[in-house]
Amino acid sequence: MYDENSELKIKRGYLNGDFEFFHLVDKKSMEFEFHYHDFNKIIVFISGKVTYLIEGKSYRLKPWDLLFINSNDVHRAIVSSDEPYERIVIWVNQNFLELHNNGSNLLTCFELSSKHKINLLRSNLEGIRSIKNTIYLLEDAIKDKNFGNIVLKNSLFLQLMVYFNRLYIGTEINIEEKDIEYDERIVKILDYINKNLGEILSVENIALKFYMNKFYLMHKFKAQTGYTLHSYIQQKRLVLAASLVKKGKQITEIYLECGFRDYSSFVRAFKKEFNLSPKKYYKSVMEIQSSYIHKHHT
Repeated sequence: MYDENSELKIKRGYLNGDFEFFHLVDKKSMEFEFHYHDFNKIIVFISGKVTYLIEGKSYRLKPWDLLFINSNDVHRAIVSSDEPYERIVIWVNQNFLELHNNGSNLLTCFELSSKHKINLLRSNLEGIRSIKNTIYLLEDAIKDKNFGNIVLKNSLFLQLMVYFNRLYIGTEINIEEKDIEYDERIVKILDYINKNLGEILSVENIALKFYMNKFYLMHKFKAQTGYTLHSYIQQKRLVLAASLVKKGKQITEIYLECGFRDYSSFVRAFKKEFNLSPKKYYKSVMEIQSSYIHKHHT
């Protein structure tokens, strides 16, 4: 049974399948926590009264809006109880898309959303029609247990990713001002933090750099992101550390690159966040990746 808060339980994990597809309807007001994942996620919003917060930006959704949420983006849904909240949620395994790129980068939609810092794509009627048809075919194929069902569902998923990318590449980002809210200074601060995780990022230094009162900064940052400034920086440092551990980088280099001042505090924080030491985390990820790649080449 899918529960959006249950994503918290696997946020530090690794998506082992090719992709996961959920068609969800909630008829009551729900409280979702801010969270992130180690995989990319697409939300196809169908109905309800929902505002989605992603990395300091607030998106007021309309039917058949698409949200592209990059791995490690901090996000949360705010749901009104007035109408049922219906959506399609797709967890995307980057390895699966890379194995099937064939000259076309199927991760382009995520890369562009990260580059432009806009997670929302609002399509025209023709685009919505293509998405709807393929989504419902994919949903049927997932339930199908007949001959070739895995080939069919994977091919429809890849087809859907092609449509998503074509839409993102071919659609001008034209969202009404009232449907996206953010504080320009907080967005700049988030960008600065993510580009300088190895530096000293004290509240005082950031407040000074952006000409803000430090108490106002702390209040505003928490209101826009759901995190205290210190917690956000710590979280992003650990996320960067995990990505470097996966690449096999030396632990003694990683903790300095990620802004931790000593080895023992880094290992302690890493273990608390991922429930594994950096060495065991690397071993676990390598085993999963090896098993996944082997499965797709046999």
